[in-house]
Formats: sequence, C-alpha cells, structure tokens
Amino acid sequence: MNDPLIAFLARAEKLMERIESALPHTLEQPDWNASIAFRYRRRSSGQGVMSAVRHIGAISLDDLREIDIQKEKIQRNTEQFVRGLPANNVLLTGSRGTGKSSLIRACLHTYAAQGLRLIEVDKSELVDL
Repeated sequence: MNDPLIAFLARAEKLMERIESALPHTLEQPDWNASIAFRYRRRSSGQGVMSAVRHIGAISLDDLREIDIQKEKIQRNTEQFVRGLPANNVLLTGSRGTGKSSLIRACLHTYAAQGLRLIEVDKSELVDL
C-alpha cells in the first residue's frame, strides 16, 4: 500500500471511533434471575437501562374479588403465553383503584416460576420499543 492510502485509512478509523462514541450503547441484558419485575428508564444520555424491582407487593389471584370475568380472561391468556402458545396483548383500562395493577402483580406472582417477567415502561418511553 502507498502512504496516502494508509493515512486515509487511519483518518477514517479515527472518524469511525468518534462517531461510534456518540451513538447510544446497546441495552445490556438484565439478570432475569435478579427479580421477577424490571423497570426500563431512559437516562439523560439517551441510553436505556433496565433495573430490577426489589420489592413487589405480594398478592395472589385468590385475593382479588368481584372481577372474576376479567381475572379468568387474563389468567387464561397468561397461561397460553407462558406455555409458548398463541396469546393476545392485554390492555387494561378503568378508573383508579379498580384493580388493574393488582391483577397484573397477582398474575406475575402466579406465573413467575414458569418464567413470566414484568417490564415497566413509562408511556413517554414507549417509542424506545
């Protein structure tokens, strides 16, 4: 090779290093055994981070009353999901205090041993998905 080509390649390599340092880093794989629930947050640098949730309110499906139809539907769907069978996405709506979060936590505790994990993503960060 000649000297101008070597100099060009060296400059190109330096430029690539500068560009790569400005790009967001890849999301690190969390330790899925550290918890059954995780929280995704975007740092000010733009990089996303998943952190384990250490304290999750213990609740079982049997603790939930007066929502038997909803409970049965989400339980059937979650069973399908953890078994690798076709399942639907779930959107829970309703007023505050109607048991949406409790139902999710109860399913999480019920199916965690089968590999179910929860990742909380703030609505403003859904675009990262």
